[in-house]
Amino acid sequence: QVQLVESGGGLVQAGESLRLSCAASRSISSMDSMGWYRQAPGKQRELVASIAPSGTTNLRDSMKGRLTISRDNAKNTVHLEMNGLKPEDTAVYYCNAKMRWNDYWGQGTQVTVSS
Repeated sequence: QVQLVESGGGLVQAGESLRLSCAASRSISSMDSMGWYRQAPGKQRELVASIAPSGTTNLRDSMKGRLTISRDNAKNTVHLEMNGLKPEDTAVYYCNAKMRWNDYWGQGTQVTVSS
């Protein structure tokens, strides 16, 4: 089991940046991957970015160039930095950990981008 706690969401204007953080209750080095998903009202949850223990990242194509995902193994924390935010980025952002074919989720943090 692993508990994930997100922070850093909020209300921003278009073009601004946000940095989301996800703190895990156990070593993230033991996870197969860590990532961020988002879900807008009426839409399916979708992958934003993920990072493997090796540091290899997978970024959402439509957001490449605006995203940075990083991990701090010493603090068991994963960060997602989003730049140039757009109103269509408005969603609840969820931290995800994959371990041994199981998915673990945080409670989500709201990101709202005003035009």
